[in-house]
Amino acid sequence: MSDGAEDKYHQEHSETLCATHYIRRVLMSDTMRRPRLPFTVIAKPTGAACNLDCQYCFFLSKELLYDSARQMMSEEVLESYIRQFLAASPDGEVTMLWQGGEPTLRGIDFFRTAVSLCERYRRKKQLVKHALQTNGTLIDDEWVAFLREHDVLVGVSIDGPQDCHDAYRLNRGGKGTHAMAVRGWRLLHDAGVRCNILCTVHHANETRGSEVYRYFRDELGADFIQFIPIVERVDSSQLERVERNGWRITGTRGERAGLLYRQTGEQVTSRSTSSKAYGRFLCDVFDEWIAHDVGRVFVQDFDGALGSLFGQYAVCVHAPECGYNFALEFNGDVYACDHWVEPDWLIGNVANADFFTLSQSARMQRFGLKKHAELTDQCRRCPYVRMCNGGCPKDRFLKSKDGQNGQNYLCAGYSLFYEHIRPDIIGMARLIRSGHAASEIMDPRIRSRVRVGGALP
Repeated sequence: MSDGAEDKYHQEHSETLCATHYIRRVLMSDTMRRPRLPFTVIAKPTGAACNLDCQYCFFLSKELLYDSARQMMSEEVLESYIRQFLAASPDGEVTMLWQGGEPTLRGIDFFRTAVSLCERYRRKKQLVKHALQTNGTLIDDEWVAFLREHDVLVGVSIDGPQDCHDAYRLNRGGKGTHAMAVRGWRLLHDAGVRCNILCTVHHANETRGSEVYRYFRDELGADFIQFIPIVERVDSSQLERVERNGWRITGTRGERAGLLYRQTGEQVTSRSTSSKAYGRFLCDVFDEWIAHDVGRVFVQDFDGALGSLFGQYAVCVHAPECGYNFALEFNGDVYACDHWVEPDWLIGNVANADFFTLSQSARMQRFGLKKHAELTDQCRRCPYVRMCNGGCPKDRFLKSKDGQNGQNYLCAGYSLFYEHIRPDIIGMARLIRSGHAASEIMDPRIRSRVRVGGALP
């Protein structure tokens, strides 16, 4: 974390491209009868449709939610969404988040229309920005020109060096996609498009944290990185089937076969990261980062840990509460969260309800309260609860040490990670509060002082 222009850069990236985002304070408007809401929407213009067949991607199964062979957002739904979203958003910078599936399958013309509609419906004091998460394989010169022209922030999904990436990120023919993803990244990066990397941590790369980080930094020139743990939760009766077939839906309309992913079950697939391995992965990345890259490379987990000491949460995973991080499907259906796109958490449709009404629904209110209310006693006693807040509810499917349901599967890894970084995170916080740059901690003499509470230089 740093000040000045770098602070703005960090804020843009950490707020706009995460699977979910931290909740800003509520802003009221004098120009509308209803409050402008502190919320984000992850819009899926192609639904779950994707040109790849990543073995751990549970979202591929969400095609089963709809009896539609071609799940593409219409321009009518697009217009309704943009109008509603901008009406409910505060003045200032507003970010439209486009994910999938693979959103580039919807084509450049769709996004040109989206940009035009944003200009039509935004208020004079609103500045609309766009962020796109992609697997990078369809990026070409035309896409690059469009994304650069409209200053779109682009996240590219890459899981590390070729063998790490190609272990699970396959095309429909079963071939690895690393070369295609890196080609897309280089086109974007070399053209000056603002871009970052989203890396999932899974069984194939979980022991190679420092190597993966150095690859992104040194080979790809990335300066903002997100790490997302793969936790494929599944019922024991379905585990063998999912291990064998993954989540891809097969067959044609009316005869489609597959298993809809739901947040149920107490087993995980072999592709999933283990809790302690995930914690060690983050520790290894942190050790490389704290020695060389503070203020130069931004890693969301580290920024989030530092921000928590100031009562600010960069991602909702570790925020005290959930809520107001909606997922919008191709047909306008709105779900409580991108990780809970399943029937129990469908809260409405933009064709017949605005976001204020959706946010105030009993179902959404219940969803927002779940995270804090369902913390286990083990979590409440934990010295790291301020940093973690129990993690994402989707991963809370183990029993606590007290025998309570709802302990996070990643708890052991989180504890290992926070214990490892705590002296340095507190040291950086001391530097910032004293008017110093956090990057000064890279000086070994300063680091040794601030880690133990010694006098600042």
